[in-house]
Amino acid sequence: MKTTSVILAAGQGIRMRSSLPKVLHPILGQPMLWYAVEASRAVTQTPPVVVVGHDAERVREALGDGAQFVLQEQQLGTGHAVQQADSILRGKTDYVLVTYGDMPLVTAETLKRLVDAQLAHDGPISVLTAVADDPRGFGRIVRDTDGSVLAIVEEIQTTPEQFAIRELNTGVFCFSADWLWDALNRIELSPATPKAGLRPGAQSEGEYYLTDLVEIAVSEGKSVQAIQVADTSEMIGINTRVHLAEAAVMMQQRINQEWMLAGVTIQDPKSAFIEPGATIGRDTVIAPNTHLRGETKIGEACILGPNTIIQDSQMGDRCEVLSSVVEYAVIEDDVDVGPFGHLRKGAHLASGVHMGNFGEVKNSYLGPGTKMGHFSYLGDTTTGADVNIGAGTITCNYDGVNKQPTEIGDDVFIGSDTLLVAPLKIGKGSRTGAGAVVTKDVKDKTLVVGMPARAIGKVE
Repeated sequence: MKTTSVILAAGQGIRMRSSLPKVLHPILGQPMLWYAVEASRAVTQTPPVVVVGHDAERVREALGDGAQFVLQEQQLGTGHAVQQADSILRGKTDYVLVTYGDMPLVTAETLKRLVDAQLAHDGPISVLTAVADDPRGFGRIVRDTDGSVLAIVEEIQTTPEQFAIRELNTGVFCFSADWLWDALNRIELSPATPKAGLRPGAQSEGEYYLTDLVEIAVSEGKSVQAIQVADTSEMIGINTRVHLAEAAVMMQQRINQEWMLAGVTIQDPKSAFIEPGATIGRDTVIAPNTHLRGETKIGEACILGPNTIIQDSQMGDRCEVLSSVVEYAVIEDDVDVGPFGHLRKGAHLASGVHMGNFGEVKNSYLGPGTKMGHFSYLGDTTTGADVNIGAGTITCNYDGVNKQPTEIGDDVFIGSDTLLVAPLKIGKGSRTGAGAVVTKDVKDKTLVVGMPARAIGKVE
């Protein structure tokens, strides 16, 4: 039996007070809509149908090939939104899972429970509910004495007895598809008062609400079942930046807990920010105020931070990065960086490299065992093994038009405050004196000094 997810993401999100569509506001480096897409894909094993409206093209671009899209030109309520998927799903799926692009904390495990419950259910609807002391404006689930669902009543419409109900409608449903499409056509236009299924704070004038399907099913004598979510924090919907921050903290806690249970030490989980695309080897230690961004991959037994940012980079085992920034770089085993180092795009540090404080490397390869002490810059440079880069060394790699390369052979010693004016080749075993300005290629095992540098002898 095939299940397809429909994710509602057409709203503008006025209360975000932003030019960015609400569902594209990021949580730990990913748009909140991305989390809804990933959770639904994990359950259905197929790309979801995302209902777009406001700034639809930007939403499409953000997801790319990760979803199918249908356009809701007029935002006429949740029922109307799901109806837009009729043209591409009717007759092509057995069940329809409906979620929201602004509920990023809903897990795949919870959605699977709902879908499995509907597959075993003889009625057309299963709804996900939450039991909470703070209703946050959500509608109430009204049950009969036998426990069956009778209705969903919006908070403003509740009687005192219904107001006391703490089982809440989350708005997440699983429907039998054959029943759904025809039933959607029977939803009546709402009056200008809040109705069941309305997201908290939304306006209700002239809209069609998905939860009216509950009344339709019950009136037909069909069963509607409610499945309670175990963790009510999953049900947080985002309407303001306050909600966004609240959800970000919970996502941070969730991700950090997963890594700690997998064998990673996080010294202060409140100040460690690990994006969902990052991976970390066991016995790695994450010190406070460390950020792992994008598709970063960290090996085992590393020490990262404090005060470190690593973006879309790869790192081997037993590395240490202290108070430094690493961007789009490769670090092999047993490398130490910092404090206050900066690896820019294209930097590649081979095994055993030491890069000290206030060093910067861009688009360069440092060979095994190379030492770059401090206050140095290497750009568009290739070094051999066991090279010493003295303090204050700078590769002058930009001629005003193009970037020029520098090649440094094995066992070279670059003296402090050396300027290497590219394009340039430094032969194996050579040395430069402190303060040298090297403008011409240096042969193997040659000592050069001065400004401009000149050869004064051989290196034994």
